[in-house]
Amino acid sequence: MKTAKNWKDYELIATSRGQKLERWKDIYLLRPDPQVIWDEGDLYEKYHSLIHAVYHRSNKGGGNWENIKNTPASWEIKYKDLIFNIKQMGFKHTGLFPEQAVNWDFMIDKIKGQKKEIKVLNLFAYTGGATIACLSAGAAVTHVDASRGMVDWCKENVKANGLEQAKIRYIVDDVVKFVKREIRRGNKYDAIIMDPPSYGRGANKEIWDIEKNLFYLVSLCTEILSDQPLFFLINSYTTGLSSTVLKNILTITVDKKKKGEITCGEIGLNGTKDNLVLPCGIYGRWESTDEN
Repeated sequence: MKTAKNWKDYELIATSRGQKLERWKDIYLLRPDPQVIWDEGDLYEKYHSLIHAVYHRSNKGGGNWENIKNTPASWEIKYKDLIFNIKQMGFKHTGLFPEQAVNWDFMIDKIKGQKKEIKVLNLFAYTGGATIACLSAGAAVTHVDASRGMVDWCKENVKANGLEQAKIRYIVDDVVKFVKREIRRGNKYDAIIMDPPSYGRGANKEIWDIEKNLFYLVSLCTEILSDQPLFFLINSYTTGLSSTVLKNILTITVDKKKKGEITCGEIGLNGTKDNLVLPCGIYGRWESTDEN
């Protein structure tokens, strides 16, 4: 498992009884997490003096935030030189997945030092964590998400990082339809990133089902890869999906176009007080083994 170890503004403090306690700069949040099926006591009782807000699930689906202390509507945190806007969202989210720092480091390391400008396509791009990482390394990024709200949030993150003049295209669209149009246009990308949901709807209510659609989408994406692609990265948070599945998909799609190295595995976070590791998702990576 790869764990994000270089955070200063974020900290996973402890996990127990289906919950995780986190520090987001100076704000402490207690949120549910389905992976936490162990019992190390009541986190609220143990850390109540620290906690700013708790997310409570509803039996009817969704839930709500209970703000115990004054919590700002939005605040910034940093990872190395990257800046992100954090907000309390519905369905317990904050607009950032801190475990993805391991992938941001990978992208930055691959892009920096290249002799040509790297064109990156970020699909299901959310609030732009990967987009910011790639822009900071000097890439040109096409950021695609079906939610206008998420794309607008990415614009906030771009502004916070002073990257308004960087080469970025913001696209609000269904990702499959967008990729098909890029094929017809003959556009090519040196790197493709995707973080597909288990289920979802496109900008015009198109249905997305990862089990039915992921292989097809990756296959389509091979048609818009450049002649010398740099990397292809798939993230997933789908319960029950093995990282080996992502490796297999990359093996019979991307690796047939150009031989490279494929790795897969879990990503996670280390608890600082309980010394437990929280598994957070999986990844599959194809990367070029050619010299610059």
